[in-house]
Amino acid sequence: MPTIIDGKKISQDIKDELREQVRLLKEQGKKVSLAVILVGEDPASCVYVRNKKKACEYIGIESLSYELPETTTEEELLTLIQELNGKNDVNGILVQLPLPKHMDEDKIIKAIDPAKDVDGFHPQSVGALSIGLPGFVSCTPAGIIQLLKRSNIPMEGKNCVIIGRSNIVGKPMALLMLRENATVTVTHSRTKDLSSVTREADILIVAMGKRKFVTADYVKDGAVVIDVGMHRDENNKLCGDVDYDDVAPKCSAITPVPGGVGPMTIAMLMYNCVASANMTNE
Repeated sequence: MPTIIDGKKISQDIKDELREQVRLLKEQGKKVSLAVILVGEDPASCVYVRNKKKACEYIGIESLSYELPETTTEEELLTLIQELNGKNDVNGILVQLPLPKHMDEDKIIKAIDPAKDVDGFHPQSVGALSIGLPGFVSCTPAGIIQLLKRSNIPMEGKNCVIIGRSNIVGKPMALLMLRENATVTVTHSRTKDLSSVTREADILIVAMGKRKFVTADYVKDGAVVIDVGMHRDENNKLCGDVDYDDVAPKCSAITPVPGGVGPMTIAMLMYNCVASANMTNE
């Protein structure tokens, strides 16, 4: 039987550690605050924002909520971001994606002060990661590193194969695994004979956005499988990019969906926010 990597427990451990850090900051008269901007009423985005507010409340981070109508103009959103950039008492700024179609997401992300870019999406944050400088790291890949470290799964010298090359998961994941001295292969929709590549993986990270795509044929015996996907199956139950029931028997360790990678994303957002406060308060 594989080890089930418990993202709920590990994320709770991180939130408890952050709660203590925030308590100590408050004792020194310093507070931590996160501004969350939601444009429109995308149902998934509303759920994410609600969960982020809950996590802030638990840790002791002040959550500033800006819920704007779908009709908000790009100019109005940019003006709000500039106002928040200038506020010394705001440590992190998060614009919930996706944005309405009339807005340029790249332009909005670039408008956020890199010192407050707790999502880790700003080109300056990405550039810092690529050359090994300090900076905010995209929350899902950072969470996966914590899952592996806190589950005592070694990365150094291991073959890591990533399925997916998105800017949010695939690319930063590759850079983080290189930082941990893994040997990294990034695969994608144009990769020839994908299963022959993934069967070489000691650690297989799946972030492709296709429901139950990865079956046992894609996985070598004893591999560690990390599933970033989130979908609904034919019975309306949550499932991932990996066919869990088929793949799990071959693994040494695997993340479930739900309860694996998902909770880590918010935990690492909180981590980035507290890190920003620590830098501001130095």
